Amino acid sequence: MGTLTSLILATMAFVGTHFLLSHPLRPALVARFGPRGFMGLYSLVALVTFGWMVWAAITMPWMPAAWIAPAWFFEWAAPALMLLASILLAGSFIGNPAFPDPGKGIAAVRPATGVFAITRHPMNWAFMIWAPTHLALSGTPLNIVIATGIFTLALLGSILQDGKKAALLGDAWRGWQARTSFVPFGALIAGKIPWSAARPGWIALIGGIGLWIAASWLHAMQVGVWAWF
Repeated sequence: MGTLTSLILATMAFVGTHFLLSHPLRPALVARFGPRGFMGLYSLVALVTFGWMVWAAITMPWMPAAWIAPAWFFEWAAPALMLLASILLAGSFIGNPAFPDPGKGIAAVRPATGVFAITRHPMNWAFMIWAPTHLALSGTPLNIVIATGIFTLALLGSILQDGKKAALLGDAWRGWQARTSFVPFGALIAGKIPWSAARPGWIALIGGIGLWIAASWLHAMQVGVWAWF
């Protein structure tokens, strides 16, 4: 049977191997195995460590929550936050200049539109919204460990990604940083980007809403989602 210690170790392994493989170990491993071989290794390590996290979580004995969110958070705040996170996540797959070899920097010199007008790290911000939202819902030890690990991975991953992409893409990425914002809505509030540019688009909206409904149906926030209707 899994224990809290096992979950902590699994989460540390999942987060730690992501950082090691994405940054200090990446150049040497790419040189040795090639880009495709490296991506295979990266995916395998991520799958194994994530599987360990899941196994540790589902086999842990029940442990009481230190806090439970009030009804208004379940019914309104959490669903609203997760809807935003779902749209950011769905939109992040469309023309993301942070993806490997994004047209050798071409994607980073286009105008920032859609979810990238909201933040240049929409995928990571989806998880940075997910983690504290779920942590606020219930303070179980399981929730605390997983949410803390995911938030740390997404936050530090975004910061390190900016540095890595600036080194790889040079002025293209530095220009992208100057025109966009790290914090959601920052560039829009500052007037760098018109608010009209932040329309997510149909793919992000439909994909995000579909993901939001499906995920909400599977756990406690379904109460809040259906209360909206």
